[in-house]
Amino acid sequence: MRIGFGYDVHQFTPNRPLWLGGIEVPSDKGLLGHSDADVAIHALCDALLGAAAMRDIGYHFPDTKGNEYEGIDSKILLRRVMAMLREAGYKLGNSDITIAAQVPKLAPYIESMQQCLADVMGVELTQVSVKATTTEHLGFVGREEGIAAYAVVLLQ
Repeated sequence: MRIGFGYDVHQFTPNRPLWLGGIEVPSDKGLLGHSDADVAIHALCDALLGAAAMRDIGYHFPDTKGNEYEGIDSKILLRRVMAMLREAGYKLGNSDITIAAQVPKLAPYIESMQQCLADVMGVELTQVSVKATTTEHLGFVGREEGIAAYAVVLLQ
C-alpha cells in the first residue's frame, strides 16, 4: 500500500466558470489557471501521482507545451493519471479531498462532485470522499481571493 498527498491553489478571476471536483459550481467568479483550474482534481492528481512516485501534475501536463493543455477539462487529466496508475499495476483504495473555500458555499454540490470523480476514475462511490471547509475569514481563502484543495489517497 502507498499513500499520496496533493495540494493545489488558484486565485479567483472574473468572467470564468468555477469548476470544482469535475462539476461547474454556480459562482460570479471562477479560478485562474492554464487549464480549467479545478483545484480539487489537481490536488487529487498530485496525490495519485505522488503515491506512485510518478512526480506531479505539472510534470506530466506542463503549461509550457504551447496550447496543448490550455483550457483543458481537468477530468481528462484525471482519466490519464488513472490510466498511468493502472498501467503501473496500481488500483485506488480510497481518496479524500478537502476543498477550502470561503465562497461559494459548497455543501449542495459535494455529492455531485463525489459521483463525478468516482465515474471519471472508474471506482466505487465509497472510494471517494469530498469535504468542504472555510478558513474562518483567515488568509487568502478567507479574504475570498481564491480556493485551495488538499487530497490524500491510498493506492494498492
